[in-house]
Amino acid sequence: MTENASHTILLLNGPNLNLLGTREPEIYGRDTLADVEQLCRETAASLGFELRAVQSNHEGVLIDAIHEARTTAAGIVMNPGAFTHTSVALADAISGVQLPTIEVHISNVHQREAFRHHSFISPVASSIIVGAGVNGYKLAVQQLAHLLGQ
Repeated sequence: MTENASHTILLLNGPNLNLLGTREPEIYGRDTLADVEQLCRETAASLGFELRAVQSNHEGVLIDAIHEARTTAAGIVMNPGAFTHTSVALADAISGVQLPTIEVHISNVHQREAFRHHSFISPVASSIIVGAGVNGYKLAVQQLAHLLGQ
């Protein structure tokens, strides 16, 4: 792990989160992905961390970012989007790197369709934040910093 890695948080956003602000605003709100990244960057900075943000609609790109985080980040904040409910591979990647990971969802997935109630990520996440809107990302960064002893 590089020296800077101990002060870096990886923010991962999965499929369709690039559409924040326009996709189903009644569920996800009007904040854009850029707004989310800025909120996380400011929150991380206030806690002594830098933030690296990655969004992808491709599972392999997210897995590669998780693997890279072993040497470049102290922990991960992740909204896996729909991969939450389908990806054993993402769960395995998180388990494999053994970094504290906060799973975050903008909506309360437990109030939505039944298929959204199961998460492959939750069993390997350090903490889970659901239904707090975009503010959940801020809470996730704060929780990660807390787990990291900041």
